[in-house]
Amino acid sequence: TLPCLPGARPCIPKDFGHGSLVCVCNATYCDTLDPLVLPAPGSYVKYESSKAGKRLERSEGRFQSSLRTPGSATGWWWCHCGTPRHHGLSRGLPAGLLLTLNISVLYQHVKGFGGSLSDAAAMNILKLSQPAQDNLLRSYFSESGIEYNLIRVPMACSDFSVRPYSYDDVPNDYELKHFRLVDEDVKMKV
Repeated sequence: TLPCLPGARPCIPKDFGHGSLVCVCNATYCDTLDPLVLPAPGSYVKYESSKAGKRLERSEGRFQSSLRTPGSATGWWWCHCGTPRHHGLSRGLPAGLLLTLNISVLYQHVKGFGGSLSDAAAMNILKLSQPAQDNLLRSYFSESGIEYNLIRVPMACSDFSVRPYSYDDVPNDYELKHFRLVDEDVKMKV
């Protein structure tokens, strides 16, 4: 496993134009986060990034159970946890995102969070020096990063591949006797 960097390291912003900033991540430096800690019951933690330069800016808040809800208020929690904007909320409520949770109804369990590792992403990662690759992967998967624990890998080519390919181009080969991984899979995905 990759060693984790202790504590948070701030974003060193770099402007490539077009009104957006990115954080520098190279062979010698990559921004990191403090370790993630679950909030206390009735509380939330919000991370916000923006074009204006916020980079996973952390803030905390408490859900409110005292606001009126449709029907019974039992099991409902509310928070106003967004950037102030007009969303048609009533005058007595703060402007911004209104998040409503019914804690008595569960729909699904969250297994984790992650991203996609396409051919294009893998090719760009492989072009980095080994220390830069280590920093980049640490920023995604370590406790000092955003702690991804899932990755979606496209099967065969996708719209982020440099050429079309599949695993079995032989027509009517339903038993997959000609199934083979291609170089992109062996070198970049497996």
